[in-house]
Amino acid sequence: AVIYLLHHDRDGAFGLAINRPISRHSLADLLAALGQDAKGVAGDARIFAGGPMEQEIGFVLHTADYRDPRTLAVDSRFSVTSDSEILRAIGTGKGPKKSLIAFGYAGWGPGQLEDEMSHNEWYATPADATLLFDEDRDAVWQSAYDKRTMRL
Repeated sequence: AVIYLLHHDRDGAFGLAINRPISRHSLADLLAALGQDAKGVAGDARIFAGGPMEQEIGFVLHTADYRDPRTLAVDSRFSVTSDSEILRAIGTGKGPKKSLIAFGYAGWGPGQLEDEMSHNEWYATPADATLLFDEDRDAVWQSAYDKRTMRL
């Protein structure tokens, strides 16, 4: 798996798998499944398995050009929003330039990720928009591996 870390500190780590597409759905269908009005919403999106934890919770990883009150900035380039309004924004052309929709997440307790990395179970790679949002998801793992560093 290729995981984009959204948060990492002494209490643990949290991220989304970005290389596991599972389906494609219309944005209107996604909103309707969430009990939201889908009027005026167009387009579709690939849905990713974000990780094994709480798979009923959806996240939208996106470029930082979109922000609403529930958006959390990861850094100056990328943000994450876990609210259905971003689906409406994307489907009406008012959303972020690039986005990835995932259900579930990957998480580690205090020191767990560092321990796994010390055993070469994971590698760190600098994030970039191509790695996160490029359409060729089959190449993501190899691209991330080729860019890897040993530091977290």
